[in-house]
Amino acid sequence: MSTFVEAPVDCDACPRLAAFRRDNRARFPDWHNAPVSAFGGLDARLLIVGLAPGLRGANRTARPFTGDYAGDLLYPTLIEFGWARGAYGQAANDGLHLADCRITNAVRCVPPENKPTGAEAKACRRFLGAEIAAMPNLKVILALGALAHASLLTTLACRRKDFPFGHNRLHHLSTGVLVVDSYHCSRYNTNTGRLTPDMFRDVFRTIADQVSK
Repeated sequence: MSTFVEAPVDCDACPRLAAFRRDNRARFPDWHNAPVSAFGGLDARLLIVGLAPGLRGANRTARPFTGDYAGDLLYPTLIEFGWARGAYGQAANDGLHLADCRITNAVRCVPPENKPTGAEAKACRRFLGAEIAAMPNLKVILALGALAHASLLTTLACRRKDFPFGHNRLHHLSTGVLVVDSYHCSRYNTNTGRLTPDMFRDVFRTIADQVSK
């Protein structure tokens, strides 16, 4: 098993993202405003991958998908399917614990307008790659959104055309790991009906079925 070290607090690999963090530290001094570490253990069988921290979510609270709308759907669903225990309180100190699950982002720092550049995703790829390599029990990776799906496949040296994104679509990799896709659990997707809570539950039913095999 490989070792894994998170991005340093003052990572300067991406000048634009580093400058954005500094600006946010001045504007919001009580926020995290630093690379956001993954949540959950490296011994987990399920890894959930998002694209990047949200400005008022993980960038504020220091925990992936915590403090914004995406977490309001993600964490209760994880609790429902046994991947988390406790109650989600929209804060990193709410006492919630993950069970056999880990949550991370392809890009560790919040990008302006929630859009990392290709160069920024490439610079951060080493962290996601090392993280996956350090998970000995990994069985399923859930990619939240098409951009996270694309970044994940690039990290794993898989050709994207061989694994097209689709909601609740399964991709069996040569490594034995299964990638499952879902539309991102964002407010926009749920408000427009692109992703309903039942559709999101269907993804976790798929994961439960696969993990049990």
